Amino acid sequence: MKFAFLIPFYNHPESIEKLVDYISKYKIDIIIVDDGSNADSKIVLNNLKDVKILTRKHNGGKGAAIKSGLNLAKDLMYSHIFQIDADMQHELSKIDDFITLSKSNPNSLICANPIYGKDAPKSRLYGRKITNFWVYINTLGGNLKDTMCGMRIYPLYLIYPLLKECKSNRMDFDIDILILAYKNMIDFKWIDVRIKYDSDGVSHFKALRDNILISKMHARHFFGLPKFIFNKYIKE
Repeated sequence: MKFAFLIPFYNHPESIEKLVDYISKYKIDIIIVDDGSNADSKIVLNNLKDVKILTRKHNGGKGAAIKSGLNLAKDLMYSHIFQIDADMQHELSKIDDFITLSKSNPNSLICANPIYGKDAPKSRLYGRKITNFWVYINTLGGNLKDTMCGMRIYPLYLIYPLLKECKSNRMDFDIDILILAYKNMIDFKWIDVRIKYDSDGVSHFKALRDNILISKMHARHFFGLPKFIFNKYIKE
């Protein structure tokens, strides 16, 4: 198994150095996809050592950045991609657990089951409940504990073929790709991960734009349910 960390990056200069410093101890290659960041962020990126930086000219969104990173990872023949967000909200001490579980389950998608504290914004929690409801509907009751947390390990040979079906390029990507994985019978494993929200943290989630995109993505899957039902229950 050949692992690589994949970090979609857009204007997080305050945390990327700490993140790279932390994960470098795992001796796993690090791919950072710069999704059209500003000049200050690029200065920080250029000062990082022992990382592969893929630069996108214009900001296309988190999903577009991850897709670019997965394309590069395929070219470099990695077998498993460990996606981590650049904002350091996730419990990084669980990285060992993710890698260990992936090594013992190489054909499974290893995902975070987020555990929230009192610092979690109520709007985020409500939004996730709504998304979880629609994911439940669109997977016909699939037991996906969470689809929005960006800490996960992809078996690349299983996920890469799904990119042509995945139309999502922004914050909707994380949800969309897991629904597609479930519909394609990919196995899931889950690890509890605590999520922290710093008072001065930077979020690039645009409430109106991204909620509209997420709603459209749920609608696509909902109207695709007849095909899913046919493939799952009738065709077999």
